[in-house]
Amino acid sequence: MTRLRPPATQGMHHLALNIEDMDACLHFYRDLLGMQIEWQPDADNIYLCSGSDNLALHSAGKSIDREHQSLDHLGFIMRRPEDVDAWYDFLQQHQVEMCSDVKQHRDGARSFYCKDPDGNVVQIIYHPPISAGDA
Repeated sequence: MTRLRPPATQGMHHLALNIEDMDACLHFYRDLLGMQIEWQPDADNIYLCSGSDNLALHSAGKSIDREHQSLDHLGFIMRRPEDVDAWYDFLQQHQVEMCSDVKQHRDGARSFYCKDPDGNVVQIIYHPPISAGDA
């Protein structure tokens, strides 16, 4: 019996990270990237939001197996291409470790990569199909 696919999802808007340094990661995502604390049930779990997304930070202490981590990077969508450049300059001024320079992609995207305090790679990207454009 063939089953029809259910209605489409509304996209991926939630990511959970196991982290070692809660204070440093909270500073990065809240104070630098501007996310807001949505809920903090205890000292080991913080849920952040920047509008239509949700990032969960879960304290893992020193038990993270970095060698077998399968997450390549997480991305933050920018409204305009020039916003990517502004974020690059801002994060550099705050001594955030950069993994790349700003790059213009063949598909019209513009992005760079940096690291959060726990070493997770973060992409700041303008991606035409999902960025809001100049609206």
